[in-house]
Amino acid sequence: MDAKQTYLSAMIALATAAFGLIAALAWNAAITELFKLVLKPGAGIVSLFIYAIVVSLIAVWVINSLGRLAERAAKSG
Repeated sequence: MDAKQTYLSAMIALATAAFGLIAALAWNAAITELFKLVLKPGAGIVSLFIYAIVVSLIAVWVINSLGRLAERAAKSG
């Protein structure tokens, strides 16, 4: 791979990561506001822990699903 391709590949990876982070922060803000609506006002620390647990469970599910998908792709290809 020549230097130009390496540079382009690195820039694509960096841009993808940057936009992924921006999307994650946007979702974080949206979900945080949703939890504020659903939970009692003043729930404070309790709502933050509930939010953290729910997001962690979703993250584990997504990571496991992607792992299974990668295994299937490796077996078929």
